[in-house]
This record gives sequence, structure tokens and C-alpha cells, in this order.
Amino acid sequence: MIEEAQLRADVLVEALPYIQRFRDSVVVVKYGGNAMVDPLLAEQFAEDIVLMRSVGLRPVVVHGGGPQIGEMMARLGKTSEFKDGLRVTDAETLDIARMVLVGKVNRDIVGTLNVHGPIAVGLSGQDAGLIRAEARNPDLGFVGDVGAINPSIVVRLLAEDLIPVISTIGADLEGQAYNINADTVAGALAVALGAEKIIYLTDVEGLLADVDDHGSLISTTTTVELAAKIDSGELTGGMIPKIEACVAAVEGGVTSAHLLDGRQPHVLLLELFSDAGIGTMITGGSA
Repeated sequence: MIEEAQLRADVLVEALPYIQRFRDSVVVVKYGGNAMVDPLLAEQFAEDIVLMRSVGLRPVVVHGGGPQIGEMMARLGKTSEFKDGLRVTDAETLDIARMVLVGKVNRDIVGTLNVHGPIAVGLSGQDAGLIRAEARNPDLGFVGDVGAINPSIVVRLLAEDLIPVISTIGADLEGQAYNINADTVAGALAVALGAEKIIYLTDVEGLLADVDDHGSLISTTTTVELAAKIDSGELTGGMIPKIEACVAAVEGGVTSAHLLDGRQPHVLLLELFSDAGIGTMITGGSA
């Protein structure tokens, strides 16, 4: 019993300098993958976010929902079409995406957080002009890029000690809605908020030097090294949007970006408040 108590005390002492260092810092967390769909992991994610807030950090949650959109489309008898990894989004698909992201996924995350008290507020990118969208490609329909971020509504919520939870439906200047990649939005929002960190929860351990070798984790790297890997074709597939968003965020002033395995319990706390940094950390510079 004494040894167990001592272990808990050691954990708290180890966390203390990190709590002091990051107090009042904005941390943007991109939430998706298995961490979102596994009920136990979803509860643990909420506990991590609430604890971050409780010790003085200012977390902002940005979420995706691609699998949930695909599931709803299948239930409605509609087939998803993809081009270059992006879902072609006609008017009906856009309505489904808005219904799922804003009306279901966002509300579920807010509800899980608010089990711990009235602390979370759900937003879409259309609220208070948060995300101004631009059409990406006519062939993709209503798939957008981030034209600009107006973070004022998020800043006001953070000032009230609330946790913003953001779904990534934006609108152009005429009010037309677009579905935007959540990885990209999270990076742009982190820059607009002057965040200390941006954290992506993924379904892998982090960035791997060899995608077929789970022991080839790259623990630390830089934006310069990653840009070179992208240009050379060394990095491919679904990790590229995350890597590009990380590079853009760090080059835009965010101190560091992190790729973490969202399948691991309490992975946010392990990364933020312990000496045993996990996943991949990306910083500026060449080394």
C-alpha cells in the first residue's frame, strides 16, 4: 500500500514542472480514429481534456468524422466516391456530413466532456465566421480549403474557461457550406490562436520511418526534415495531410506538433505531463 502511494506521489511530482510550464497555454487537439469510436477510449479522452483544463491549460478540440459519415451514407443507401483520398461531396452528401459532424459527433463529444461539469461548448466552423472556406476543386463538389480563420469566438470561450469542441464545416463569403479536412483546420486554428502545441491523435504509434516496421518510430524530427521527405516521395498516403498540417502549424509559430497513438489510454497525459515522451514530436529548425 505504501509503495503504491509512493508511486502515485512520484507521478504527481513528475507532472509538476510540466503543469507549471504549460499553464495558460493553448493546446489544440485533433480528435479522430479509434480514440473516437471506442467508448472506453472516448471516456478516457474526455478525462484527459478535463484534467488539462483543471490544471490550467486551455484545450481546444477539433474533430473529424469520416467513418461516421461513411456509415450514415451506407445506411441511407448512398455510395461514397473518392478522388485522391477525398470524398466527393455533392449537395446531399454535404447535408449528411453536416448532420453527422455537427448534429451527432460534435454533440457526443460535448456530452462526454460535460459529464464532468458544464465546461464544453460545441461549435461548427460556420459559427461566428470561425472558418471561411474556399472551394478546393469543382470535381470534388463541396469540399473546401481553409481560406481564413476568425478565432474570436474561440478566444471568448477560452476566456470563460470553457472547452471549445469544433466540427470542420466552414462557409464561403456567400454562405455556402463546405466540408474541410479536420487535420488542416486544426493546424490553421492552432496558428490563429498562437497555440503552444498541436496534437494529432492517430491510429499508429506516430511517424514511422518504415510503415511496415512498428519499431521504426521517429521520436523527434523537424519541419525541414519532413518537408524534404514529402518532396522526395518518402512520405505517402494518409499521413501526408497530418504531416503537412504539422509543418504549416510549426512554421506558423506553434512551438511543437505531436503525432500520438490515440489507441493508448490517457496518451495525452503521458505526452504532456511525463518525462517519457511518446509518439513523434515535430519542431522548427533543421535538427
